[in-house]
Amino acid sequence: MKSINEIEEIRKKKREELDLRVNIQAKGIEKHILVCHGTGCTSSKSVDIIHKFRKIIEEKNIKNVRVIQTGCFGLCSKGPIVIIRPEDIFYSMVTPNDCEEIINNHIIKGEIVERLLCKDIDGTEVKRLDELNFYKKQQRIALKNCGVIDPENIDEYIAFDGFKALEKVLTTMSRDEVIQEISDSGLRGRGGAGFPTGKKWSFVKLEPEGQKYVVCNADEGDPGAFMDRSILEGDPHSVIEAMMIAGYAIGADKGYIYVRAEYPIAVHRLEIAINQEREYGLLGKNILGTNFNFDVEIRLGAGAFVCGEETALLESIEGKRGQPRVKPPYPAHSGLWGKPTLINNVETYANITRIILNGAKWYAGIGTKTSKGTKVFALGGNVNNVGLVEVPMGTTLREIIYDIGGGIPNGRKFKAAQTGGPSGGCIPKEYLDTPIDYESLNSIGSMMGSGGLIVIDDTKCMVNLAKFYLDFTVSESCGKCTPCRIGTKRMLEILEKICNGKGKLEDLDNLNKIANTVKNASVCGLGQTAPNPVLSTMKYFEEEYKDHVLNYECKAKECKSLTKIEINPEICRGCGLCKKACPVSAIEGEPGKKHHIIQDKCIKCRTCMQKCPFKAIN
Repeated sequence: MKSINEIEEIRKKKREELDLRVNIQAKGIEKHILVCHGTGCTSSKSVDIIHKFRKIIEEKNIKNVRVIQTGCFGLCSKGPIVIIRPEDIFYSMVTPNDCEEIINNHIIKGEIVERLLCKDIDGTEVKRLDELNFYKKQQRIALKNCGVIDPENIDEYIAFDGFKALEKVLTTMSRDEVIQEISDSGLRGRGGAGFPTGKKWSFVKLEPEGQKYVVCNADEGDPGAFMDRSILEGDPHSVIEAMMIAGYAIGADKGYIYVRAEYPIAVHRLEIAINQEREYGLLGKNILGTNFNFDVEIRLGAGAFVCGEETALLESIEGKRGQPRVKPPYPAHSGLWGKPTLINNVETYANITRIILNGAKWYAGIGTKTSKGTKVFALGGNVNNVGLVEVPMGTTLREIIYDIGGGIPNGRKFKAAQTGGPSGGCIPKEYLDTPIDYESLNSIGSMMGSGGLIVIDDTKCMVNLAKFYLDFTVSESCGKCTPCRIGTKRMLEILEKICNGKGKLEDLDNLNKIANTVKNASVCGLGQTAPNPVLSTMKYFEEEYKDHVLNYECKAKECKSLTKIEINPEICRGCGLCKKACPVSAIEGEPGKKHHIIQDKCIKCRTCMQKCPFKAIN
């Protein structure tokens, strides 16, 4: 078991060694090659890059160079990413075949490999990470260690103030003082609802002494969201340390991390982190020489979206079917196995240690009056810089999409932004300057959600988009309550009818009525927010709905039943390439003669359009 003094000795020694990770003026001859080993870059062979670097260094017997696996750097669209420290040189889209050149030129000769430098959206060649526009307006708190430390090395976490916050609360703060600090910081739950974190902690603390639990909700189910996954992959110890602090504050000695099994890297790193902490005596009995006891277990979820709802999550941990409970009682009073239970999501916990170390006043000075701190977003969709961003609350959509995200690809126009995943709403261009905070998003019919932010360009049909999200919620509904089980299904049927060119004006009235009924009468948050994509698109894109039901037209040409593909006889040369490529034999015509499409057979796959060398098909 490590004592406080031993932990401090590790911190001091390791920090001196790792100073070059954060200090580009660091002295010394050692270099660190940081390679992203998050899910995105791993899928693009970053593991092979790590192995290749290490093999070359060993073969060439190069001294004072280490290859470090890290978590996500954030700029996923430029991965795999390699950063050389202390110079902070940023290489993007690296392949295993580039490793030899980086070693020979950069490491041995000191010459930057120009062709691998990341280019900004305006074409500017960027050498260092902090020169990229993507990072300039970000402020990393929850993501503070992601891309900096090896998440599988506890000593590296300790070097960057790991367990210092835990030591502080165990030795200098009362339980009430910890909760007051979190309350004064203004931190609100990052899982979507935005409930004040300190208040939630105080509710559990006020329950009679006895068995209590701390739970981490890592069941991130929104399509396109990967905030929590990236934190667990890049900095798992920070979440566990925060759970220990929460356990001390509320009087709990047991924690559970509920994470979906589809996150194998996150699960693997959590397992390593827990084992390392037990080995150091940072989990278990008499932590850091005090009388505080705490341990953590991992529970794997099967990927049910409804288990992101806190009471359904508790049911799943208990081994039951994941269905929400009727509230009250709330988990703070009767949660896991009927005991008082604190539940926060990954990102919420990831802020705790910084608040304890830097103070509530520091954290409350970031963000807006009612939404303090930063928010992590998974920025995706029709945007140039797809990736993970963390910005102060109050940053506008325009800043995120254009300054950080680099704008819309291919010269297309911005049409909408979907925040909050299937539970959120679509925000049109007139609200691009809306500040990102809980109240502002709610006021325009959307919500913060867990942090998914999907950018939509002018090629997308908003009716079809609403159908996509509703199809997801229908399949994920647990079926416990009638409004959600039946209501979402009826809404989907109406949207399918509209997109298939069979909708009528009265369908829009029925859709609106059912949506509001589902919103007001469902038991849990899944059903209550499921109509948001429908209601927001009907409000802001009413003309698209009317085009579908009155003119039987989809101007975005995404609804196949409302599109018609034809061959222009004045341009067609009768080459037959379209006929040969058609997968359903829907094109007729003799060689050298005009061809035409049999509309009843056409499946609107557009293969013929791609194959026609004369652009005769529209």
